Amino acid sequence: MTTFITKLDATGDGPTLAVKDIIDVAGVPTTAGSRALERVAEPATRDAACLAGARAAGARIVGKANLHELAALPIGTNPWFGSPVNPLDPDLIPGGSSSGSAVAVATGQADVALGSDTGGSVRIPSACCGTTGLKTTYDRISRDGVWPLAPSFDTIGPMAISIGGLIHGMELLEPGFTMAPTAATTVGRLRTAGDPRIEAAVDRALREAELTVVDLDFAPWAAGSDAWTAVYTAELLASDGELADNHPDGIGEDVAGMLAMAPAFAADVDAAREQLKAWRESVLRVFEEVELLALPTLPIFPPRLDAINADTLLSIIIEITSHATPFNAAGTPCTAQPVRAYDSRLPASLQLVGPLGGEELLLATALRVEAAFGV
Repeated sequence: MTTFITKLDATGDGPTLAVKDIIDVAGVPTTAGSRALERVAEPATRDAACLAGARAAGARIVGKANLHELAALPIGTNPWFGSPVNPLDPDLIPGGSSSGSAVAVATGQADVALGSDTGGSVRIPSACCGTTGLKTTYDRISRDGVWPLAPSFDTIGPMAISIGGLIHGMELLEPGFTMAPTAATTVGRLRTAGDPRIEAAVDRALREAELTVVDLDFAPWAAGSDAWTAVYTAELLASDGELADNHPDGIGEDVAGMLAMAPAFAADVDAAREQLKAWRESVLRVFEEVELLALPTLPIFPPRLDAINADTLLSIIIEITSHATPFNAAGTPCTAQPVRAYDSRLPASLQLVGPLGGEELLLATALRVEAAFGV
């Protein structure tokens, strides 16, 4: 069993829901995909706050979904519970950290899954597995009862096979959620140095959806990633450093290595927090010119599992998170959705980015794109 860490009896007729195993489900230990945490975890005494709407709607929780250990990395593999298998190609990474959540919806084991996104952990596995995901606005969805990673960036969001599934997922997370009545008309295009096939797929998707596209020259792009990295690593160490120190044989080599490097990356964390403020302000000013932003979710197609080793891990992490972490730094909501890439057997993934609290408009626009140019 690799998609789920814990399978649950989900009798009834409500929608099926997979829950990433950093989110408390009453009566079930939360392992965060870690042997170290599994050793000390007690059954949760109550559900995480974000499950209240799902329970009220009669959703059937089918299991606690697997993930990259401690939600710490974007690869999606797990040395303790097995690695979720990418449904597009078993030789490719499933993406992380919410790998089990993406695979659960891709394979029909759940109608909706809940994932977390601290540095791309909903969007990256969605892109790798050809599914959809929504990183919600920071602090829109309660994190009470969720194992922390980097509290300055942690968010909870839905994952599904389609945009309609994301809308349903938001209804479960936030009862009364209603998509905007119309899609955005003006979208700012952020061009990247990523795979030209992916860039072309994004352009075709926007064109087929008949959106007005404005090319943007957004100079401070790297500043968001740099500030995010320093704050993330400092908070990763604060969240999981003691656990790793107490149970070193229960932490995988990749996460242990990241924890070992964290002090060096986090050395300038105070300056990074000040840099974050300026970055957020610069991003929010862009939404005075356009309604949404558009760019690829990933600059590359998913890497092969056999390409991941001690020598390549860090460079691959930096590459596949490069389009995601700036918007965790900004706190803005983002979607990921598959779009056709004519020169590849794999789909590309379009990322739409909205202003704070802009999920309603994001999903309306993503639905329009899906209808025009989905896979």
